[in-house]
Amino acid sequence: MLLNRISLRVAAAVGSAVMVAGATFAVSAFADSGMDPQETSAAAVPGEDPAAEEDFFASSEQISEEDLKKQREEVQELIDKANGKSVTNGSASAKEEKEEEEEEEETEESGDSGSSAPTGDPKGIAKSMLGDYGWGSDQFSCLEPLWEKESNWNPSAQNPSSGAYGIPQALPGSKMASAGSDWQSNPATQIKWGLGYIQDRYGSPCGAWEHSQANNWY
Repeated sequence: MLLNRISLRVAAAVGSAVMVAGATFAVSAFADSGMDPQETSAAAVPGEDPAAEEDFFASSEQISEEDLKKQREEVQELIDKANGKSVTNGSASAKEEKEEEEEEEETEESGDSGSSAPTGDPKGIAKSMLGDYGWGSDQFSCLEPLWEKESNWNPSAQNPSSGAYGIPQALPGSKMASAGSDWQSNPATQIKWGLGYIQDRYGSPCGAWEHSQANNWY
């Protein structure tokens, strides 16, 4: 008698496990196909009317590709949230944050590697730097013709005879390395050095221009 009761319990447990496994498989299969979770759970329940199942599959065939895609995305989001993963928007935000960090690193590197002087048109750079040396904008009226005569404001100008180089025609050109390692190509670095040279030697651009007119050099 005891053995009969145990056998009945084992049979009942096995039958329940089979039903649960079957329902789980059905829910998983329908979830993968993009169906709504409520519909998949209803479809997995045994004992439904066959006619109702036929209606169910007939209605599923009428779902548009766009609806199917939307349902797949909703199911995938639920799965991702259950697994503790980020949804698509989260991954996009992470990508944007990474790009911002890279831009900040590039900005910091550029700030450390060269001069902090502005970039752009050489004459515009020179005008913006005059105030750093205590000069007014009127001094540019002397600086412009001075460096026009020396180099035509060309940062690559080189005197074939003396070897003077750059906008201020430093002799030798390597002197401008004191203003920045990019002295050979950066107008701002050359102008910074040139204005410092003028301040030390002549006090102002107009003083340097007067000397240049009188002696043909400065």
